[in-house]
Amino acid sequence: MNSTICHSMTMELCSSFKPYSNVLHLQPSDLSFPSSQSPLLLQTHLKICRRCSTPISPDFRVSAVAVDSQEQLPPDSPQRLLKELAERRKVTPRKKRAPPRRLILKPPLDDAELSERFLNSPQLSLKSFPLLSSCLPSSRLNNYDKFWIDEHLPEAKRALGYPVEPSVGFSDDNPAKQVDTLLYLSFQHPFCEKNNARHVRFGHSRLAFLGEYVLELALCEFFLQRYPREPPGPMRERVFALIGKRFLPKWIKAASLQNFIFPYDDMDKLKRLEREGPVKSVFWAMFGAIYLCFGLPEVYRVLFDIFGMDPEAEDCQPRLRRQLEDVDYTSLEFEGNKLSWQDVATYKPPEDALFHHPRLFRACVPPGMHRFRGNIWDYEARPQVMQALGYPLPNADKMPEITEARNIELGLGLQVLILFPLYNNPGRSSVQ
Repeated sequence: MNSTICHSMTMELCSSFKPYSNVLHLQPSDLSFPSSQSPLLLQTHLKICRRCSTPISPDFRVSAVAVDSQEQLPPDSPQRLLKELAERRKVTPRKKRAPPRRLILKPPLDDAELSERFLNSPQLSLKSFPLLSSCLPSSRLNNYDKFWIDEHLPEAKRALGYPVEPSVGFSDDNPAKQVDTLLYLSFQHPFCEKNNARHVRFGHSRLAFLGEYVLELALCEFFLQRYPREPPGPMRERVFALIGKRFLPKWIKAASLQNFIFPYDDMDKLKRLEREGPVKSVFWAMFGAIYLCFGLPEVYRVLFDIFGMDPEAEDCQPRLRRQLEDVDYTSLEFEGNKLSWQDVATYKPPEDALFHHPRLFRACVPPGMHRFRGNIWDYEARPQVMQALGYPLPNADKMPEITEARNIELGLGLQVLILFPLYNNPGRSSVQ
């Protein structure tokens, strides 16, 4: 039977053997197979032949037939289709991705290169403006940065109401000299794919961090002086209606600045989450740059003049509340008069003012607080609180009456700060 199996192979693979006396000494390395037949199949046949009782001559030749199972199957066979589908589903092994460049260790710089990098940093070019210099890029702008400034920044400056000439013409002691650099950083939001340079990303994030609180400070001062009798809750709603993240795209589009944020997309067709993130980052960073170069009055001008914010708009009004009418005395500057943003931006305190911001202080501590002078808290707790805070400060006033009046106003402000919950909720005095 074994001899029949060995001699029934019809396709010869030209596998010649050396003359061995016994087929048991035959090794697979002595065979050559020009086809795709593996030596494993031959070993199986040889194991079967070992059990043969018939001796094998030394001129024994082995012939094998390579059978292609795919040729035997018809073209429309389901097995053939399944086999082809399995071969196509074989996933090629993915190449190992290189680690990010920020995780690759680099040799440290020598002292000469390190000192040159620090000396060439724009942050060290300004000594008289530490806050502004901290928001400048840590290294000099590259060619792409300068190209963007030359091509796109003049149009952005025109939309904001600034002259299109480069700001390098200003003197070194003028912070407006850095307006081109800071405005460029403000438009390079982290969602932008064109420029991912480290000095640009860090500069933009610092400007956005500053601009967020500049906007809140500006609107807080404005609404406190415009509505001196209004509690903080409605004023928070007014602020949110103006600079809430869902309303910022409206102001960006009103100033025609959307193409600088989305140069390849239509902002109106983007999803809300895809639109609000870049707009919020650019909006905050832009006002951080404006505050550093021109101050808080310019922030008011851009908010209300360029973007067209209206505090009296219908969508900016707070919800109605049930509250008692405030019959307290207010300053004559606020009585029957709503201050505009021009009044707040151009206000200059008088020379004999007790505080740096006298009108803002009077909006928070109205003159009616003087009726609380001489109470128990004023005699017992006020000296301890002022001593813990380090007051009164030594002031070199020309008249001692000015120093005394300032300390009195300060004590009234501290009394409002600490006893305000008691005046509104007398029943909670024991808890406080």
